[in-house]
Amino acid sequence: MHDISHYLSTDHAHCDTLFAAAENAVARDDWRTATTQFQAFDIATRLHFTREESILFPAFEARTGMSHGPTVVMRGEHAEIREILQGMAEALLGKDADSYLGLAETLLMLLRQHNLKEEQILYPLADQALADSSGELVRDMKSLAG
Repeated sequence: MHDISHYLSTDHAHCDTLFAAAENAVARDDWRTATTQFQAFDIATRLHFTREESILFPAFEARTGMSHGPTVVMRGEHAEIREILQGMAEALLGKDADSYLGLAETLLMLLRQHNLKEEQILYPLADQALADSSGELVRDMKSLAG
């Protein structure tokens, strides 16, 4: 069973859809839609990180003993992404399309690499290491719904 991979990969896809909708709205100078879509993306992305950092990563680290492994890298990338999100929010407030779209391009590259590492490396490791508790972990992550 690949409950963890499936759940979190589906969550990535949801965030990607919101990201694209916000970016497209900025490109059209539709600031109202851009703000709504960006806020939804920002909330969904931060919730995804919380699910990983408060539930998945601690369970994975406890089970595998890897406290200086892939989860450390992912936490570092989450911090980078949060900084870019803050810059995008500021660009949105200032209706600065060039700044927003530049940051969005940077974020897109970072997210693609980040999500690939999670989906190809971390999540399969978690599915294997946490197979006996994956259903419970996914329920716990779902319970954090925003």
